[in-house]
Amino acid sequence: MSLGAMDLFQNVPPEVSVYEVSPRDGLQNEPIIVPLAGKVQLIEALAQAGLKRIEATSFVSPKWVPQLADAGEVIAALPKIEGVTFSALVPNARGLERALEVGLPEIAVFLSASETHNKMNVNKTIDATLDVFREIVPPAIEAGVRVRAYVSTVWGCPYEGDIPVAKSVRIAKRLVELGCYQVSLGDTIGVGTPKKTFEIVGAVLSEMQRDQIALHFHDTRGTALANAVIGLELGIRTFDASVGGLGGCPYAPGASGNLATEDLVYMLHGMGVTTGIDLDKLLYAGQVASQVVARPLSGKVHQAGTFKLRKV
Repeated sequence: MSLGAMDLFQNVPPEVSVYEVSPRDGLQNEPIIVPLAGKVQLIEALAQAGLKRIEATSFVSPKWVPQLADAGEVIAALPKIEGVTFSALVPNARGLERALEVGLPEIAVFLSASETHNKMNVNKTIDATLDVFREIVPPAIEAGVRVRAYVSTVWGCPYEGDIPVAKSVRIAKRLVELGCYQVSLGDTIGVGTPKKTFEIVGAVLSEMQRDQIALHFHDTRGTALANAVIGLELGIRTFDASVGGLGGCPYAPGASGNLATEDLVYMLHGMGVTTGIDLDKLLYAGQVASQVVARPLSGKVHQAGTFKLRKV
């Protein structure tokens, strides 16, 4: 018996939204502080490549993330581009206040599925963090601002190991009930495998709608694209990515960072999935990213380029 491509990928959505996180999730892990002009240049290059959802910065305390201390200046310097939504990470009510002051149409909140990791990251229990979100999410929505949420360590925690899938599902449901329009599930330390991804995403889909879920993979062990394919087959339509694979995880030494946007887009286009992204312009954005952080980046397509058939 032979199977055709349509048999294998019959549930893959025809169109996918790529949520670009490099200006925030990427730059916040860099050892150097990128100047304001470099951040704006990167974000503009990403928008020119066709990315419509870009997380530009974070309104966390500069004491904790000095790389993003210029959050307000970054937002103020960004051009108004039709169809492009810029967002920022917001940890508390003060962060929301700053986001509202600069007129952002969307924000994101974050917590971990691991109690230990959450305490290490934000110095609060999961329940206490959700209490803080009640001071952020409803007021943001009332002000006309959409709210997205991240749940990290869903695939595994550097302190606790495996996280019960049911726990991640409960947290994701609570975030949606609070008013978050989408929950991004994160493999923070890049331990995911396709079988585990099938189990996790399937469990979440049993309780939530597909459009309420996004997937955020790290390529620490080279399995990010394989996990993304499982998400696609299950009908997920939003994937987070970072140009060039910019970023990393402080809990996984040698980690190659986020799933590279170029790698994801190259794969999607090869599967006939529409993204609205110009891959050549995206490669240029990756070059800009490499220049502003002054180091080579790990993305495979960033390094190798696209494949074009040569005439003989």
